[in-house]
Amino acid sequence: MKLRKTGLLVAGFAAAALMLSGCSVSTTPGGGSGNEAGSSSDELSIGFSQATQQSPFYVELGEGVKNAAESSGASLEYVDANGDVTKQNNDIEDLITRGVDVLLINPVDPQGIAPSIASAKAAGIPVVTVDRSAEGAAAHVGRDNVAMGELVGEAVSDALGDAGGKIIEIQGDAGGTVAMDRSEGFHRAFEGNDAVQIVAGPYAEYIRANAVTAMQDLLQANPDVKVVYAHNDDMALGALQVLRESGREDVLVAGVDGLMEAVTAIADGKQYVATSLNDPIALGRTAAETALSAAAGDDVEAEIDAGTELVTAKNAADYVGDTLFAESK
Repeated sequence: MKLRKTGLLVAGFAAAALMLSGCSVSTTPGGGSGNEAGSSSDELSIGFSQATQQSPFYVELGEGVKNAAESSGASLEYVDANGDVTKQNNDIEDLITRGVDVLLINPVDPQGIAPSIASAKAAGIPVVTVDRSAEGAAAHVGRDNVAMGELVGEAVSDALGDAGGKIIEIQGDAGGTVAMDRSEGFHRAFEGNDAVQIVAGPYAEYIRANAVTAMQDLLQANPDVKVVYAHNDDMALGALQVLRESGREDVLVAGVDGLMEAVTAIADGKQYVATSLNDPIALGRTAAETALSAAAGDDVEAEIDAGTELVTAKNAADYVGDTLFAESK
């Protein structure tokens, strides 16, 4: 899918997760619920349904939404589906009942939330999706995950050279559009290259601990592996941990998202080959701004691409900083 363009680590992750872990939060000065804050005729309320907080990316995405709502003086109702589409549908129905002005949704399952989108439409509430698109939304804010996967694949291809070899692909979530797109893009980079064999690994749900467990089994079953590609940096770093503990510094690693820990590893010039940027703070900010425009009745583009950049050993030092995810230059 091609979109049109528009416009410490552990401690920070833990603190942000704790702050956003409740069923709802308000960005209104002095607290209170979104409904109470929404009594002002010129204040808009956003209902944000997050897919999960079991990844630093999603926690930071929520921070971006929260920061943008605060900056615009809007109130925010934040709910976490914890990876459960049934809970997400119930959460969204609750947000509709509360009378939010706009729904911002990061879908657990884009098809599974169809009933909620229909309910929102019946209630006259516009829906904006972020990160994962869903049919029926007024707008989607995301990144071209096919392009992101292809950029990383090309970097891996360059690193392997003519020798080729076996690549293990640790996947995100079964049936998820992000996982499918990142896989499709990565595979594109090796079309016609018979020297490369890509082996589909398990779905580790974008969680590092799951990737650690998976990599332990994968390494035993595939001792001839040359590269591990994961659908996000958190999983890639889990694989890297296992490889180093096993004395397999010869196996290259690549991921997606621009997690600063990965960018720093790339800058070190050892083993970690590439990532593509997916700054969640900026993505959340753009999504919230788009949602507020939709709530105000403004025209919004159906597809908004937040853009990406490839990070390799050649430019990684330029992106190293004190943020959880690297920011675009």
